[in-house]
Amino acid sequence: MSYSEWTNTKEELVTALVSLGHPEELGELIAKQLGSPKAMRRMTSYLYQVKPRNAEEVVDEMLAISAEIEAWHRKKASEQANASYNEYLNERKA
Repeated sequence: MSYSEWTNTKEELVTALVSLGHPEELGELIAKQLGSPKAMRRMTSYLYQVKPRNAEEVVDEMLAISAEIEAWHRKKASEQANASYNEYLNERKA
């Protein structure tokens, strides 16, 4: 991920929010919280499809996206730990 990709994606998110009548600052905070261009693109897609009328709906979706990303990270860490443990067990048997 390049800085310009992150910046462009953030600007798209902020523009989408502002076009729906939300403050620019909300877009900046949401972009910072989501962090990755992929998450910001997902949020931008939600904004264009659902067109939420209030900030609470926007924040709820941001929290849902963040929770799904965190769950994915935990799953991958667990899979890695399990693979390492299985490797350890297989080496002990040999």
